[in-house]
Amino acid sequence: MRENLHRELSLSEIAQSVNLSSWRLCHLFKAETGTSPTHYLKWLRMQRARELLETTFLNVREIRNNVGIKDTSHFVRNFKGLYGLSPTQYRALFWADKRNSS
Repeated sequence: MRENLHRELSLSEIAQSVNLSSWRLCHLFKAETGTSPTHYLKWLRMQRARELLETTFLNVREIRNNVGIKDTSHFVRNFKGLYGLSPTQYRALFWADKRNSS
């Protein structure tokens, strides 16, 4: 999953890549990690987006595309749900904190 964040991944495609049915993958994945594969993939994408906000000058649209999410409102809603701030707000706060701690 981590290597394919830039593109859409279906549950059946992920399951097929490890020679399991979608149902079996969900069952095993949840038993092992406590979360579903789709929730984990969303978390990976948001984590990568956060890293890009902190380490690059890519704009939000470029970051959204880089992590495989096509819809801006969907991206912003997911990011805000995880980090409590929009991507733009997060970047501004991150850099303000970084300047203040230097």
